Amino acid sequence: MKGPIKSVLAEELQNSIRMKNEYKNALEKMPKGCLRKRNIKGHDYYYVVKRENGKIVEEYKGKLSKGQIAEIENNVQLRAKYRELLSQANKQIKFLKGCLRGKEPV
Repeated sequence: MKGPIKSVLAEELQNSIRMKNEYKNALEKMPKGCLRKRNIKGHDYYYVVKRENGKIVEEYKGKLSKGQIAEIENNVQLRAKYRELLSQANKQIKFLKGCLRGKEPV
């Protein structure tokens, strides 16, 4: 028989699993990579650097406006935020499963 604390922990575990799945889906939809600027003969050219199949790939973007640069940098920051939230959700799920385990299977 579950007590009130275990039922609250079980509910929190379900919420954490749901949030983990939402973070994963959000990360899959976001573009990968970070922005790199190269100055060639006095002109700035931009590349998106990302990892594909274990290799570092630079995708040429050309000359970008300030708005485009801000959008890409915003995506990079947002992606980092989601990765941090996903990590926290994984730690919380592990902790809650350990709390609920006791003598009963989860």
